[in-house]
Amino acid sequence: MTVKLPRAIKAYFAADRDGGPDELAASFTENAKVKDVGETIVGHEAIRQWKIDYSGKFGPTTIEPFFITTQNDKIQVMAHVAGDFPGSPVDLKYFFVLAGDKVAELEITV
Repeated sequence: MTVKLPRAIKAYFAADRDGGPDELAASFTENAKVKDVGETIVGHEAIRQWKIDYSGKFGPTTIEPFFITTQNDKIQVMAHVAGDFPGSPVDLKYFFVLAGDKVAELEITV
């Protein structure tokens, strides 16, 4: 199923799927925060390195968003994620806070 995503979120998933670390970092605001696997990552350079690290660790993944809702100023996207990682495939929750056409905050949880 295809869901209609806001431009900033669509850009994030496209960069994660098809782009490199620079493209992914560019989908975020300059001082954006990412919370993933118990870590908080802040800023373009840290987000760029996060992309390099998880791509190297888990290899290519497929991400298919299938649900979107808004809760308390956050946009939640559920996505089916498959790749070379323990427990694959899994459905993950992505919580976005947007600033214009960029992602200002992202939290990824199970």
